[in-house]
Amino acid sequence: MRSLLCFLKKEYLETVRTGKLMILILLFVLFGNMNPAIAKLTPWMMEMISDTMAESGLAVTNVQVDAMTSWTQFFKNIPIALIAFILIFSDIFTKEYKSGTLLLLLTKGLSRYKIVLAKTVLLLSFWTTCYGLCFAVTYGYNAYFWDNSFADNLFFAVFIWWLFGVWVICLIILFSSFLQNNTGVILGTGISVLSAYLLSVIPKAKAYSPAALMDAHSLLTGTEGLNTYIRAIVMAAVLCMVCIAVSIPIINKKQF
Repeated sequence: MRSLLCFLKKEYLETVRTGKLMILILLFVLFGNMNPAIAKLTPWMMEMISDTMAESGLAVTNVQVDAMTSWTQFFKNIPIALIAFILIFSDIFTKEYKSGTLLLLLTKGLSRYKIVLAKTVLLLSFWTTCYGLCFAVTYGYNAYFWDNSFADNLFFAVFIWWLFGVWVICLIILFSSFLQNNTGVILGTGISVLSAYLLSVIPKAKAYSPAALMDAHSLLTGTEGLNTYIRAIVMAAVLCMVCIAVSIPIINKKQF
């Protein structure tokens, strides 16, 4: 346990020193501010272009915005933030392969499965912290300007998107366990997410696809109930455990 905590401390300090954590925090806080800002500025922007549109024969009516407008923007922006997260941490293992630091750690007695667990905990903690910051900033501004009660099932919608991010992180760990470069990790993760999305297009398979967890808008508007997402939640949780369980024996057999 002590060796695991020491390795975790090393990983956290390295992430702070390289500036990755600061970049992530600034990015997620920026998106948290952008969500209510875009909603607040929408009527003004529509008014600015109303004259131009009127010349084209298009009439612009008064645009009403509320917390729902901002939360809709939140769930549009968070995929971009997740992509940035993937790009920043796609080298979570591959940089160790190239530098040879894992071999040094293993010779000092650190178990290979602890490396996988530590890297997983590291990414999950960063994702949870940054995602939570983005949510907190948006929630605070929405509460100040409007009323968050306009959005149905808000916290559940936020939870399922967080879980989707957890699944993506487990994919990063899985592909990092056997691929030698971060480009391969990015491609493997992207193809897996795309496959899940294409699977969700099939009506009978949609309920089981982790990509269904991205459809938070249906929850906010009340067009879908909580029960609609139960199978997707279970499937995502099972796939997360499978990814980590498969990564450990791969790392155990890997030559450094």
